[in-house]
Amino acid sequence: MKAEISKTFRFEAGHYLPNVPPDHKCARPHGHSYRVTVLVAGPVDQQLGWVMDFSKIKEAVEPLIRQVDHASLNDVEGLTNPTSETIAKWFWDRIRSQLPELKAISVHESDTSCCTYRGG
Repeated sequence: MKAEISKTFRFEAGHYLPNVPPDHKCARPHGHSYRVTVLVAGPVDQQLGWVMDFSKIKEAVEPLIRQVDHASLNDVEGLTNPTSETIAKWFWDRIRSQLPELKAISVHESDTSCCTYRGG
């Protein structure tokens, strides 16, 4: 049997988008209450009954959450243009080696706006 599991993390951060036209609302500094959902998939261990312990995902992601929480994302290395797409890839690049079962990372910058990155 195979299954997918996910764990969601939250952080607050400010940013601006330097590559949009100057009159675009996102060119001005503003903030979001972000949600990052990490999806992994694989076979369910017969004895344990799970794909993996949720704490393994937490161990990989929480150091990154601490790095971006209450930060100006433009000042974080690798996030000079912190779109949802860039943020999702930033997380992916930093946790992929720890979570080879990683299938997707979704970054919600609001309740209605989300980007999902699947690598590649």
